[in-house]
Amino acid sequence: MSGAVQCASMNLPPLRTLFFEDLTVGMTERLTKTVASSDVVGFAQLTGDRNPIHLSEHFAAKTSFRTRIAHGLYTASLISAVLGTRLPGPGAVYISQTLNFRAPVKIGDTVVVTVTVAELIPAKSRARLSCLCEVSGEVVLDGEALVKVPSEKPKGKRPMIRL
Repeated sequence: MSGAVQCASMNLPPLRTLFFEDLTVGMTERLTKTVASSDVVGFAQLTGDRNPIHLSEHFAAKTSFRTRIAHGLYTASLISAVLGTRLPGPGAVYISQTLNFRAPVKIGDTVVVTVTVAELIPAKSRARLSCLCEVSGEVVLDGEALVKVPSEKPKGKRPMIRL
């Protein structure tokens, strides 16, 4: 078996590695994910965040949302999925991320994540990315990510070793 991890219940696009030199301002990548109850329960188990607004329909019915909602950081993690697999892809490393939670994401909602290259910083091989999550055209989360992107070019000249 290869070293690749298989995700049985997810239809993931293939990995795409982009180097800093491949990026241009305005490049965009999208991911669409319908939030299942099992996603929210799994996220709660993984993180330990067992707030009943995410897990108990009975509790959530008494809130202003009237139903269970996904963890805000679950929605934000979908941004990470884009950054780590498609734009820029494998090898990209988070430096920072801002998040503005605009509206709840409910079980059964389909989240469309859009990541766009907003600025390139060549001196450090970094990219500033605009991040947007929408449900039925409504913004539920927005923010910016700063990531270090692998470069095709070596950073310094290595001395030639002669034997």
